[in-house]
Amino acid sequence: MRLAAGLLPQPLLRPTTSGLNMATQLPPLPEVERLAVGCIRILGGNPGKFTLQGTNTYLLGTGPRRLLIDTGEGKPSWIAALKRVLAEERASIDSAILTHWHRDHTGGVPDLLQAWPGVPVFKRHPEPGQRDIADGQTFAVEGACVRAVHTPGHTADHVVLLWERQADDGDDGPDGAESDVLFTGDSVLGHGTAVFEDLAEYLASLERMRRLFRRGGGRAFPGHGAVVADGPGKIAEYIQHRAQREEQVLQTLRGARPGESEAENGGPGGAVKDGSGNANGAWTVMELVRSIYRDVPESLHPAAAGGVVQILQKLRKEGKVLAVADGDGERWRLAGSGSGLGRPAL
Repeated sequence: MRLAAGLLPQPLLRPTTSGLNMATQLPPLPEVERLAVGCIRILGGNPGKFTLQGTNTYLLGTGPRRLLIDTGEGKPSWIAALKRVLAEERASIDSAILTHWHRDHTGGVPDLLQAWPGVPVFKRHPEPGQRDIADGQTFAVEGACVRAVHTPGHTADHVVLLWERQADDGDDGPDGAESDVLFTGDSVLGHGTAVFEDLAEYLASLERMRRLFRRGGGRAFPGHGAVVADGPGKIAEYIQHRAQREEQVLQTLRGARPGESEAENGGPGGAVKDGSGNANGAWTVMELVRSIYRDVPESLHPAAAGGVVQILQKLRKEGKVLAVADGDGERWRLAGSGSGLGRPAL
């Protein structure tokens, strides 16, 4: 999984409060599986703790021309499986749609174009040779019609795809349920929770995704992991989880830093000691991570740090926390918990 410049490498799967890396407990998925009439999932052949069972790619339609959602990261097993499935289906690729720019979703494009030269590749904020995806744009072939919805947060270019109806006859979506399926990319996963570049945008996108399920129910076909039977319910869990993590950060900032008493930290009965810039009572990101994720293996702490930074940045925009700088770098404290803590971080 490739990340934008300046971001720490992060697994798709967040550490859990149980301290277990859920990537070691994943149910096996077949390399190829028909999930619904007109939808075949093909794994990208890249399993791992960063990608779960591997990247899910989806082949949509029932006729001789099919839509492809995502391309894996370029593993030979994926292109071989795709060729085999299409030969069995007596079909070819009409268009490829990329949910976002991370390499584990786009790395198979060169193999795709080598096998099917000239196939149009669509992506929000396209790279050279690709075509843009407009918010609300539809893609249709016999047996499938999907609508792209821009859902930034995981990445700025992220889109999800709503399976709206059968394109050939106007019937409802897969298995007869209108808007039964939402292809969620990496915004919602089959296991664990996802990372994001912008928390505020991510939360807004989750709300938008939840509203796409018009009947209040339906399945999520994620970019990684198993099918989510209750898509809206899983999205609600994600929103609640993020709120809980935010409250954990605030509660931790209200407490004493490791090795300090509450009085030294400005807690009950005390106040921040001085204005010399020594940052008593202010926490580094990794101090927060070690406190909040104390039951999680330290090898996963760098991944957790990215999410904590996003929470802190959101809280700073809301005026709830302040970033201060001292000789050791940036530290964080509650807004109003002390005035002379060191100069504000720029």
